[in-house]
Amino acid sequence: MGRGAAGGARRSRRGSAAAGGTRRARGRNAGGTPDGAKAEPPGPSAIDLGAQSGRWAAFQERHRLSCEEAARLLLDAYEYRGLVKHTGGCHCGAVRFEVWASADLHVFNCNCSICTKKQNRHFIVPASRFKLLKGADNLTTYTFNTHRAQHTFCKTCGVQSFYTPRSNPDGYGIAPHCLDDGTVQTIITEDINGKEWEKAVKEHKTIRDMSKP
Repeated sequence: MGRGAAGGARRSRRGSAAAGGTRRARGRNAGGTPDGAKAEPPGPSAIDLGAQSGRWAAFQERHRLSCEEAARLLLDAYEYRGLVKHTGGCHCGAVRFEVWASADLHVFNCNCSICTKKQNRHFIVPASRFKLLKGADNLTTYTFNTHRAQHTFCKTCGVQSFYTPRSNPDGYGIAPHCLDDGTVQTIITEDINGKEWEKAVKEHKTIRDMSKP
């Protein structure tokens, strides 16, 4: 078949003191940035939190978080609302990952040649919701036929805990049986006819959208 503000600007004096001694920034627009340069968004320290400043500081102190860590928690909670963070990996522990997905998983059971051989049941997520925590140098990849599917597995124990499906090259297929215990509530399994892959994927209503953020 889961990214400096310009400083020390030189100013040139144009005209004489008698003419008013007007100072003007060379090569800068009305916003104070160099002509043609893209203004960067303010950092967290520059954001006015208003009445929430006290809550923000107390939250950081209580949980011993840096501003970046606190911001990440807030963004994750907003962007991944309704989802849970699953963790998992291979058998030997060399490969570890985290993935944001529903607690109720929709798993595909494909009967194509390779999925049958390795029992490749998987659920699909956008690439943005997947993060490899460790083991990039311990992964190897097998491809065949169109070479679009990237069957990645651990060099040490041979376990494929995730891969890049041919149907969803912009996402990942995650093996539910490689997730750690405690975050999955239910699993719904859908059979898909991989022996007629093109026809099955073309007729499927939602599979292509499963890797879209």
